[in-house]
Amino acid sequence: MTEQNQIRQTESQSAEPQVHTVGARLGAEREERTNNKPMISWAALLDEAVSKPGFIHHAYSRFWNYSLGNQLLALFQCFERGIQPGPLASFGKWKQLGRRVKKGEKALILCMPLSCQRTRTVKKDDGTEQEEEFTYTHFTYKPHWFVLSQTEGKEYQPPAIPEWNEPKALAALKIERIPFEDLNGNCQGYARRGGKIAINPLAALPFKTLCHELAHSILHCAESDMADTDQTPRSVAEVEAEAVALLCCESLGLPGAEFSRGYIQSYAKGEAISERSAQRIFHAADRILKAGYVDNSTTEAP
Repeated sequence: MTEQNQIRQTESQSAEPQVHTVGARLGAEREERTNNKPMISWAALLDEAVSKPGFIHHAYSRFWNYSLGNQLLALFQCFERGIQPGPLASFGKWKQLGRRVKKGEKALILCMPLSCQRTRTVKKDDGTEQEEEFTYTHFTYKPHWFVLSQTEGKEYQPPAIPEWNEPKALAALKIERIPFEDLNGNCQGYARRGGKIAINPLAALPFKTLCHELAHSILHCAESDMADTDQTPRSVAEVEAEAVALLCCESLGLPGAEFSRGYIQSYAKGEAISERSAQRIFHAADRILKAGYVDNSTTEAP
C-alpha cells in the first residue's frame, strides 16, 4: 500500500507505563463475570497499549509465549498491583517446575479459550430435520496464573525468546512472496488473493511493510472466517493492517511503530477502532509472530 516516504523519529519510550483505564476494569472482574459480560474491551486494551511507546515490547519480552492480548493483560495487572513482571505459569505448572506459589498471592486473570459443544437443528435434503452436535470456542477470563516473583522453590531459568524468521513465517502462513512489479515509486508493497504478497525492494521500513501486507493477506484476501473484503471499507482495512504491523514491530523491538501511529490516525480520521477490528488485529498479529518462531514448541499458553 502507498505510504509516505518521510519517517518520523521514534519518540523516547517511557520506562514505567502508568495503568489507568484497563487496570481499573480488571478490578471489576467478579461483577463482570456475574453479569455475563466481557471483562474488558479489546478495543480499549489495544488503544491503551499503542498509546504508550515501548509498552508492547515490555509485555512481549516477558510473556512472549502467551497471546498478545494476554501479554498486555498480564503486564497491566503486574504494574497495577506492584508485582515484578516475569515468567508466567499456572499453579500446576509451577508445581511441575519445582516451585510453589507463596501464601497469600492472588492469581493474575487471563483470557482463555474453552471448547464447547451444542446441538442445532438442521434440515436434510429430504426435508426432514435432525439434531446435530457442533463444537465452538468460547473465551472466558480465569484467575489461574502467577508470575515468577509470586513463587518460591527450585531455581528457574526461563527459556530464551525464540528468533523470528521470515521464511518460516511465510511457510507456516502459506503465503508466497512474489517479485514487486508496481511502477508507483511510493508503493511500499501489496497483497494479492491466493496468498501472495510483494514488498518494494526500496521500502523505507521493510519489516513493517511485510507485516502490513501479511495482515492484508490474512484478514482481507484469504478465503477464511477472517475474510470479509466485500464488507470492509478500505479505510478500515488499512487501519487493521497497520495496527497489526505496529503490534509486530513493537513486540520485536523493530522500527516503524511511530510511523504506524500516524498512518492509523490518517485512515481512522478520528474514529475509534471497533471491538471487532481489535479482535481481528490481535488475532492476525499473533498468527504472524508465532508463525515466525524458529522454535515454537514451547508455546503452550492461551
